[in-house]
Amino acid sequence: MADTKPDKPGFLSRLFGRKAEAPAPAAPETPPSEAPQAGGTPEAMPSPPATAADDLVPAPSTVTQASPDTPAAEKAPPELAGADLQPVEGREPEGGGPTEPIPRPTPEPMLEAPPEVIPEPAAPAEKPNWWQRLTNGMRRTSSSLSESVTGLFTKRKLDAATLEELEDALVQADLGVETALRITEAISAGRYNKEISPQEVKTILAGEVEKTLQPVAQALAIDRSKKPFVILMVGVNGAGKTTTIGKLSQKFRAQGLKVMLAAGDTFRAAAIEQLKVWGERVGAPVIARAQGSDAAGLAYDALEAARAEGSDVLLIDTAGRLQNKAGLMAELEKIVRVIRKFDESAPHATLLVLDATVGQNAVSQVELFRKAADVTGLVMTKLDGTARGGILVALAAKFGLPVHFIGVGEGVEDLEPFAAKDFARAIAGLDEAA
Repeated sequence: MADTKPDKPGFLSRLFGRKAEAPAPAAPETPPSEAPQAGGTPEAMPSPPATAADDLVPAPSTVTQASPDTPAAEKAPPELAGADLQPVEGREPEGGGPTEPIPRPTPEPMLEAPPEVIPEPAAPAEKPNWWQRLTNGMRRTSSSLSESVTGLFTKRKLDAATLEELEDALVQADLGVETALRITEAISAGRYNKEISPQEVKTILAGEVEKTLQPVAQALAIDRSKKPFVILMVGVNGAGKTTTIGKLSQKFRAQGLKVMLAAGDTFRAAAIEQLKVWGERVGAPVIARAQGSDAAGLAYDALEAARAEGSDVLLIDTAGRLQNKAGLMAELEKIVRVIRKFDESAPHATLLVLDATVGQNAVSQVELFRKAADVTGLVMTKLDGTARGGILVALAAKFGLPVHFIGVGEGVEDLEPFAAKDFARAIAGLDEAA
């Protein structure tokens, strides 16, 4: 009897350290089956050729034993015996995950879009009145004076040193020496060596300034019997003559007057074009010639055209010229002579446009332009761009020339007739008087 070796354990058995079961005994070979044929003896069926698969021994089936570390399955408690222990939908087995049903999102109902809300147009901002524009424009000048007054008279007696410091502050604000002396005398009267509040000082200051300005605060009167009423505009470069002509022409047009403009600043092409723009804006014809033309001849032509058209007012622009240039001032005198050949009473008003930012230089401008063109009134511009607005008080005290208009901005409404009381309270930093 041949020796038989025990079968070698399979790979999985060796891997998990378990002993493989004894293989089942192989089934005896069966001879090839014979298929009976009809009507005869069965014929032997040939055997299929041997293949490599026939040499393979079928692997024995194995049953995996529970690992020693795996706890034996617990038996169901007696009270649950026979119960259906299938998992409930939405619940996890014990020990794994949440024990409450998982919430499912519910679709939100479709909501109709709210009707579009059209916002109401914002109400236009209220336009500041003239007093508000004046005080805003004079803020630099009034702030400078207010700081000086407040610093001097806060918890301090009115003595000689205080009065001297106040006088210096007023002179530095370009109010002029004469006006400064009069103000300090008015403040010290009956109050020497006594305490005085800054508000009381400002009130006295405004009162004295108003007294100085009241005689010169005169409106520009248009004599309609003189047709055309000729207004000659003079001043140095950059004072704002051309812009002032445009603003005045719009005011005259609003009064129902027929206006004509003459571009007498023939030295600057830009000035000619600027006046044409103003003419189109206000609906006034403009008499102009090529750059470099004779300004006196143009003024004469403009007078003829204004009379032929029946214009009520003729505004003549002139070239800006420094008051200390003799040749330029002589040319201005020539323009005046030529105008008087046409009308002996013309020009009926000669307005000197002054830039407030020049301060004391305005004094020499008034002196020399009066000699060359017989200035009849003043227009002070750019008061909103300087702390030297007090120069208008000094000019009034020195020359006594009428002040017709003051300007505190670029808009047409920012040029208004001069009012002494409003200006005095604005420069002192006081509220509008009732």
